[in-house]
This record gives sequence, C-alpha cells and structure tokens, in this order.
Amino acid sequence: MGARICERVDALAAISAEKGAITRVFMSPEQKRASELVLGWMTEAGMDARVDAIGNVVGRYEGATPGAPAILVASHLDTVRNAGRWDGILGVVTGIECVAALAREGLRLPHAIEVVGFSDEEGARFGATMLGSKALAGAFDPALLKLRDGNGVAMADAIRAYGLDPERIGEARRDPSEIAAYLEVHIEQGPVLENCKLPIGCVSAICGATRLAVTLTGAAGHAGTVPMNQRADALVGAAAAVLAVEQAATATRGLVATVGRLMVEPGGANVIPGHVAFTVDVRAPQDNQRFSTLKRIEESIVAIASTRGLGVSIERIHEEPAALCDRALQDRIDAAIEAQRYEPLRLASGAGHDAMVMSRIAPIGMIFVRCRAGLSHHPDEHAEPRDVDAGARALLHVLKSFETSPL
Repeated sequence: MGARICERVDALAAISAEKGAITRVFMSPEQKRASELVLGWMTEAGMDARVDAIGNVVGRYEGATPGAPAILVASHLDTVRNAGRWDGILGVVTGIECVAALAREGLRLPHAIEVVGFSDEEGARFGATMLGSKALAGAFDPALLKLRDGNGVAMADAIRAYGLDPERIGEARRDPSEIAAYLEVHIEQGPVLENCKLPIGCVSAICGATRLAVTLTGAAGHAGTVPMNQRADALVGAAAAVLAVEQAATATRGLVATVGRLMVEPGGANVIPGHVAFTVDVRAPQDNQRFSTLKRIEESIVAIASTRGLGVSIERIHEEPAALCDRALQDRIDAAIEAQRYEPLRLASGAGHDAMVMSRIAPIGMIFVRCRAGLSHHPDEHAEPRDVDAGARALLHVLKSFETSPL
C-alpha cells in the first residue's frame, strides 16, 4: 500500500504554482488540477466522487445498507507556500488506498466510507484557516468572503472565478446524523515518534491554542545621550517578557509557548527602541492548563511593563479550544498498531488539524505517521515508505473493525 501512496503523493507534489517549490492554495488553478486528479483516483477506487460547494473533493463508498451514516476519512489538499509534500495530502491519498483495498475484497461495511480532500486548511491565501472543514461542519462564517488575498482579490470573487457560487457555500454543510465518525491520517509534524523509534502513533488530543498580540510602549531616544537609569526601553521590557513566557510554559508539562514575531521601532542601531510589538502563541492539550498559563503570562508582562515604566496592551487575537479524540476510536487505533506488532503510543498534537473542526459534529480519531526530524511546512518534509505503509495498514484495520463492531 505504501508504495502506491508515495507515488500519488509525488504526483500531487508536481502540481504547484511555483517552479522548484510546492505551493497550492485555495481556489487556485493548481487546486483545481489537484482536485481533478483526486476525483479520478476516487472513481478508480470504486467511489462516487464529486466537488462540493466550498471545493472539497468528496468520494463515497457505499455501505452494506445504502444511505447508512458515513465514516469520514479526510485531510486537506492545499499547502502552505514552499511546502513539503506530505502535510495533509498523506491523509487523503491513504483514505483512497484503503477504500480501494476494501473494494478489491468486495467488502462493504455497516457504514459508508467517505474520503474528503478539504479545499483549505492552511489559510495560506486569505489568512483564515480550515475553510473546507468549517463549511462541511456548518461553521463557515460568511463574513470571511470579504477577506482579500495579497493581490487584493476578495474570497468571494476567487470562488466565483473557480466556478463555484459563494452564496451556496451553506450547501456543503453535512448533518451530524450523516456522520458516524471522523478519521485522519497525518504526518506527526514533530519528533516524538522518531525519538521513540516508532513508525505510527495514536493522537489523544489536538492542543487548544491562544495567540496574543502584545505591545510595549516606552520612549525612543538617542543611544548615546540617555543615561541607563533614565530609559524607558521597550525592547528590554520585551526581552524580559519573552523570558517570562518561556518560564511560564516550562512550568506546565505538555504545554508550549512561542514568541514568533517581534517588531521593534524605530529600528535604528543608535536609537533606544520606543515601541515593540510581539506575538505569544500558547498551546496545550487541556484548556484549563492553557488558561492558567495565559493568566500567568499576562500578569508577568503587565508587571514587567509597570516596573520599567512602559505602556502595555495585550489582545487575544486567536482562540481555538482543545479537541479530545474519542476514547473508543483511540482503542481501535491502538489495536490496529498492535496488530502490526508495534508498541501503541498516544500523543497530543500541537499542530491544528481539520479534526478539530470536525469534533464539533462527530467523534474523531487520528493516526500519526513518523516524519524525518519532525520537519513539516518545509521542503525537506519526508516520510519513509515503510512508515506510510504502516499508517495505511493501521487505517485499514480500523475501518475493518467496524464490520463486526459498528458505531
């Protein structure tokens, strides 16, 4: 199974807006070409395939009873700019390969199986993420249609140019009664499996995330004339705040926090920084951990600003609750891993996935596949064919488990 999955991942990687890189964004010509290729694979595997109102590619393999609730096997077909080839794509292609295996055996399950290639998860074009899964889950905000890309094109206009009607996006919504469960295979995007020398693992939860926009305001001045004890240096305050973020995060097991952007003004080599803006990204598998750590971080930043005579502003600009994976699905995934004689390992995902959105309407389960050096969103992103094969066999084992033990 792994060899054909790898071949198809390579075929999709060749569809890109940039030479020498992989870039395939929402509502682009490259997305259309990728969707057409995936539609063909779905049909070849024995599915009825279509494109929905948000551009998601959907293939349905009917169950033993026509119209039965479906097990969705899904991930995304879009990429970040200058991406690796495995992120998202692996889950879609693996789902198709598993359906093809069931069709070769002539096996129909009590549930239908639907493989979905979401049209947007990364948000690379318009900055809003998980558009495809949000539309399917009935959580798409029509206000997003006003967003514009880097060329000034509104999302609504991009959807029209693609050949779809933005006024009909609501038609992509699926009723929760139609979905029995959601499964996703994805590269880990981290180093845990590699460090544990395991090819695959079971996701226990997808971390909730909060992002802060922080500004510290002091007083710009001449670097040579203002005495050290009379300065209101915003950058020194920001440096102390960054360390406070690190200290707060290391105090809680499983929680991570990152200051990923820092902008200094005026930005002259001989000028005391008077204004600094920075971001803080906090993620944890349990929301109470995240909230308590955020409280400590915000209190520390306010105290640092007060001590140093700085103005401070803290705004929460992103909030996504943690999504717990269904325990019964985790048990099925563990059994599938054990069936290949690997040690089951449960681990949380620090990265966001479409499964987070789908958890609003269905129980979710995820299988992680080891990736080299934990790299993702990077041209060197890589998964070994034998690990890909292990992930596919685990998914197929889980799907077959529904034959004797339906949901």
